Amino acid sequence: MQAHADTLRLFFALPCPPEQAAAIAQWRDGQLPSGRKVVPENFHLTLAFLGAQPATRLEALKHLAAAIEAPSFELKLDGLIALGKGFVCLRPQSPPAALLQLATSLGQALGAQGIVLDSRPFLPHLTLARQAELPPHCTPPTFSWAADRFVLYLSENTRDGVRYRELGSWPLAGAEAAG
Repeated sequence: MQAHADTLRLFFALPCPPEQAAAIAQWRDGQLPSGRKVVPENFHLTLAFLGAQPATRLEALKHLAAAIEAPSFELKLDGLIALGKGFVCLRPQSPPAALLQLATSLGQALGAQGIVLDSRPFLPHLTLARQAELPPHCTPPTFSWAADRFVLYLSENTRDGVRYRELGSWPLAGAEAAG
């Protein structure tokens, strides 16, 4: 399905590694009987939601991301939260300082480019399902992974629902280069 490329719906995020995504989905599927479940391939932790951006801005965004310097860190999702109208999410109960700094650095760099982000405070989370209810007395196991890169994603509507396509990836300091 070809999209009209005048504007792109974009966001920066930490990708969830496939093996963790599979484990999270398996746990979620046994805990949440209702709701529209997010496909594991779409699991991520948003750092900055940019919304609709002109396609002509894409190269500038990649250049901006390449200039971000932040350390790698262990991301531990060990809490559950209900957000908005029926969003059930995993979250870090104690977000690592490196995560908060990465989100702040991205926000400042984007602001300097005139991109206005959501004014709500950064609340790191990974959405499990929409139109769902948080089960009472449900405690998640701890899911964690080494956050060693961040990604610029394009949100695309497809016949199978929304899918996120990686447009660029930048390593966090201390992360070993993939090869």
